[in-house]
Amino acid sequence: MSGSLPSGEVYPDPAVQILDPSFAPLRLFHASVEKLYSGTRWGEGPVWFGDMRSLIWSDIPNDRMLRFDEATGAVSVFRQPSHNANGNTRDRAGRLVTCEHQSRRVTRTEYDGSIAVLCDAYQGKRLNSPNDVVVKSDGSIWFTDPPFGLTSFYEGSVAEPELPACVYRIDGQSGETTVVADDVLGPNGLCFSPDESRLYVVESRGVPTRKIRVFDVADGRRLTNNRVLIDAGPGTPDGMRCDAAGNLWCGWGMGDPALDGVMIFNADGAPIGRIALPERCANLCFGGARGNRLFMACGHGLYGLYVNTRRAV
Repeated sequence: MSGSLPSGEVYPDPAVQILDPSFAPLRLFHASVEKLYSGTRWGEGPVWFGDMRSLIWSDIPNDRMLRFDEATGAVSVFRQPSHNANGNTRDRAGRLVTCEHQSRRVTRTEYDGSIAVLCDAYQGKRLNSPNDVVVKSDGSIWFTDPPFGLTSFYEGSVAEPELPACVYRIDGQSGETTVVADDVLGPNGLCFSPDESRLYVVESRGVPTRKIRVFDVADGRRLTNNRVLIDAGPGTPDGMRCDAAGNLWCGWGMGDPALDGVMIFNADGAPIGRIALPERCANLCFGGARGNRLFMACGHGLYGLYVNTRRAV
């Protein structure tokens, strides 16, 4: 029989590409990209719940959040309506924290299932459409607030922004909200370095190209030294996460199949690896029992890949 097997059916999977020798130890020879689900309109914000052995992620246009059960592979509706939920994470007590476009707020799901509003306004003005969110070890919550959910009725509601697009911090003790960055054009995905000395922020409206910026975290509360770490060129970075070694795993793509998938960079911003996917990856996270399974939320599908590294703790 002539011909070759498609990606995902041969080892090593050609979709997992080594761009620098430093990425080779992170690739598992006998692990391939697996499609876990198809049926979202725009998948976003995956977050792993080890105590439920499941992944929660958002399907923004369908106004719902979905749950993938790792033990059975079954997918069910976790919450609907979701107020066009986008980014998700867990706080230090294990509770779900969610960015909602439609309601223009950041919420926390309590243990009893009730919803607490953490922030929906700043200085008397409504937030735009909170996009992505991370929690620091001190319990503070950091989120981006671009106006993307205000531009159509597909992922929110059409409205004029009341605030500039900023990065915010919610204090873990007082609940006070402060602006930590107002100089990022279209702030989108964000994540901390493993030691929390750096915060990475996607600048999705950068001119002339999109960029990933990096800040130094001062006193655990302030951002300083805004600078470009990665120029995305023709690509579009979106959500991202760090692994335990400080490498950045970034959702990527822009319609060109040669760009769609995940790009991996080292802490200096040099590309070291790529995961080719059949569609643009919006966001990702590490999960699984050992924290070594990469979950990739894309427009229509959810994908998984076991890797030889783990999430940053």
